[in-house]
Amino acid sequence: MFKNKLFLTILIIGAILGLSYFIPLLGPFRHVFGSLFKLMWWALGLGLFIGGFIDYYVPREYVSQILAQPKKRTIFYSVFLGFLMAVCNHGVLAIAIQFYKKGASTSSVVAFLLASPWANFPLTLMMIGFFGLMKGLFLIFTAILIAIIVGLIYQAFERNGVVEKNPYVPPHDAAFDLRKDIFARMAAYRFTPEQLMADAKGVVKGIKDLSNMTLWWLLIGLTLASFAAAYIPEHFFHHYMGKSFGGMTFTLVAATFMETCSTGMSPLAFEIYRQTGALGNALVFLMAGVATNYTAIGLLWVNAGRRTALWLPVVSVPLVLFFGFLANKLF
Repeated sequence: MFKNKLFLTILIIGAILGLSYFIPLLGPFRHVFGSLFKLMWWALGLGLFIGGFIDYYVPREYVSQILAQPKKRTIFYSVFLGFLMAVCNHGVLAIAIQFYKKGASTSSVVAFLLASPWANFPLTLMMIGFFGLMKGLFLIFTAILIAIIVGLIYQAFERNGVVEKNPYVPPHDAAFDLRKDIFARMAAYRFTPEQLMADAKGVVKGIKDLSNMTLWWLLIGLTLASFAAAYIPEHFFHHYMGKSFGGMTFTLVAATFMETCSTGMSPLAFEIYRQTGALGNALVFLMAGVATNYTAIGLLWVNAGRRTALWLPVVSVPLVLFFGFLANKLF
């Protein structure tokens, strides 16, 4: 039990939270941690459930057919799939790692990881509500474009051995017909109590395995973000996030430490825009949190490889800053 990373992480965080009732200095951390956890628990739970569902129900051949081919359309499939996901950053991490385990290429996983938190359909509506139609759509389409560009760059990296290839990718079977296989499985399925019980056990096992792989990293990310939000004054962010390169750079650093949940971060991004009038800074705050987030980089490092993780901010951050600068000029 004490060798289980998830158990040790929960134990340490629980100890800090427990001490906060006796050490006043830790009180703000407890309150912020609780607030952030309330924002993200449903997305994290949904992400783990979808990941467990994928683990049990989606054969590896399906993922290989859709997300593992070394073709440009694979990246577009990944981004479109991310658009359909109503899950924030921490929730989508679990799903992305499950796709990776099922055989999705490294480039498609990275594209999916960048697209889903900030380019999904529900958040599109939220962005329009906050920023208005033109500015909201600009933010969403920019997120989609960045995800596509980074995915295509990673695809080139895979071909040239710059980043690790996914060892779980099965050999491509050109004769495999995805549609026929789906209909054959549906026709053979029987809704019996025994089958439903076996399905439930299979999904739970997938959730458990995925939790042991990802949840401890997510909790570490939440803890670090809580310390940053609790002990760095909010007016400090607003003061230094002006409409300049220095302001965008500071916004980038702040986003790195504060990114926890896209739904929860979008109001803060709007507040930055409202205080500074810098739409580009709001864009940097939204996108850079995904591109530089230590939780995402840590999970990629552990599961996909060191080079895959380290190249993510190197490739993504210049694009984010460029489009942020462009947004500040246009709006």
